[in-house]
Order: sequence, then structure tokens, then C-alpha cells
Amino acid sequence: WSHFLKIIRSNVKIPRERERERERERVLKMEVKRRTAKTLVSKLGSVSEQTRTEALCELRLISKHDPESRPLIADAGAIPYLAETLYSPSSICQENATATLLNLSISNRESLMSTRGLLDALSHALRNSTSPSAAQSAAATLYSLLTVEDYRSIIGSKRDIVYALIDIVRNPNSLPRSIKDANKALFGIALYPLNRATMIELGAVSALFSLVVKDGRLGVVEDATAVIAQIAGCEEARDAFRKVSGIGLLVDLLDRSTGSNGRTKENAVSALLNLVQCGGEQVANSVREMGVGVYDGIADVAENGSSKGKSKAIALLKVLDAGSSILQEPRFDYLSSNSSLSIHSS
Repeated sequence: WSHFLKIIRSNVKIPRERERERERERVLKMEVKRRTAKTLVSKLGSVSEQTRTEALCELRLISKHDPESRPLIADAGAIPYLAETLYSPSSICQENATATLLNLSISNRESLMSTRGLLDALSHALRNSTSPSAAQSAAATLYSLLTVEDYRSIIGSKRDIVYALIDIVRNPNSLPRSIKDANKALFGIALYPLNRATMIELGAVSALFSLVVKDGRLGVVEDATAVIAQIAGCEEARDAFRKVSGIGLLVDLLDRSTGSNGRTKENAVSALLNLVQCGGEQVANSVREMGVGVYDGIADVAENGSSKGKSKAIALLKVLDAGSSILQEPRFDYLSSNSSLSIHSS
């Protein structure tokens, strides 16, 4: 028996030893990464531009491909250096700095937001980018930060950031990727209700609707209408939408002949619902005046949309039906006959 016990004990020790060995290797590996991060970050303060540039390029690659290194780079003090580099006239430096900040923002949002002057530096990169890539990374970094609810009011209070993002959307020379990143950031800002009036004041409504009218790319229109739907949820939206014939344009998106995808149609319904809820009966009448087609479009979303889209379409139909009997027509019977789509109040 003693012989068997020795075998059992030795078999137990082997996995434990292997586990300890793996842990030692992991610790050593992390220590190498920590030292590498400290060395590269220290080079960001070098008087040699070539040394700084090479360090930036390496930090960008490491932060992109190695998630474990991101907090190590942040802890080594990289963020203030990266923020300062956004003011560099060198395109390669600004590009690598904004890209590295974007990578770090994935897991170090609090470190970025607590860095003095970071938002001002991102604003500068948006307004004075040395390349489209730098502006895209700056906008994408803002969107990453805006996923944290507490940061939306802070970023939204920076009027220069909001204006710079709107300017990218408004500029006919902006690249599709730049517009997409700017729209995503604007969407994050608009999620905080008190930011919406500022966005309207700075020209967001006309810029976004201009995209809807002039840009035929489905992805761009979809992103623009997502922002429009959020902005519609404030009192100032009524007059701003009226100036650009916004209600008519949203109704057009619901028409099957325009070729809008399902998400765009749901965004249009959401925008109309928010607009009616904030603008009252006057706005509701403006929607009704668009004719029978508007009911067909909303009913289509109520029948074929996502669960969220259906609920918003039904809510909008209820509001519109309060001042019209058009939904009692036989061709809308399928809405009332389907219990999950019923628009009649219980």
C-alpha cells in the first residue's frame, strides 16, 4: 500500500508543480511587459523626435494587439504624453498618439478622463487633424468614453468638441469613416438629454438631415437617423426640424420606394415619436397632414420591426389615431386583429 500511496502523491504533486510553474512564467511575462511599457513611455519624453516617434509606433502596436499591456502602459504614465502629442504638427505622431489613446480607452476610460487636458487635446485633434486617420481615432476615442453614462454630460458640455464633430458631418470632403466615427460620438453625446439643445444650437439638425438627403449610403443614413432620433427628444427640436422640413424627410424614409433598411425606418419612427411627445398636438397634426402614406409606413414597422421598433411604432400610431379615424379603415384591420400589435387602448 505504501508503494501505491507514493505513486498517488507523486501524481498529485506533478499538476501542482505545473500550476506553480505556469504562475511563475505568467508573473515573469507580466514583469517583462511592465518594463517594456515603462521604457517606451520614458522615451516619449526624449528630446529626440525620432526616439519619440519610434516609441509611439511601438506603443500603438502593443496596445492594439496585447490587451494585457494596456493598463501597464496607462500606469506607466503614457496618457499625459499622448495627450500632449495630439498638438504635434507631425502627422505620424498625431496619428499614432490618437490611435494609442483609442486602444487604451477600451480598458482605461477612467484614467483617460482623469487626465488633465485630455478632452481639450482630443478637441484639437478633431479641429486641427494632420490626417483623416487622426480625426477618426479622436472621434472613436470620444465614443468609447461616452459609453460611460457619467461622462456624457462632461463631454457634452465641451461645445468645441460638439461643434467639431458636427463640422465633420457637415463637411462634404469628409471621408465615410470620419463621418461614421463622428456620428457615433454625436449619438453618445445625444444620449444625455441636456446635451440635445446645445447640439441643435450648433447646427446638428441641418447637418444630419443634409446627410440623409445627399448621401445614398445606407450605413451613413442609418447612423445619421439614429442621432436625429435622439435629438428629437427635446423642446427645441420642433422649430429646428420645421426649418429643414424634417418631418417630411422622416416620413419619406418610411416609404418603401426610398429603399430604407429596417433600422433606418425604426430610427425614423423613433424620431417622430420623440418629436410628437415633446412638441405636442401641433407636431402630431403636422405628421397627420403628411397623408395616408405615413400610417402605412409606421404600420409596416409595427408589423415587421424589432421588438423595440414595434413598441415605438404602436405608441406613435396611438398618438396619431387620437386625432384621426383613419386606422379604423379595413386595410388596417390586421393591426387590431393581432393582439401583440393592438393599437387600441385597453
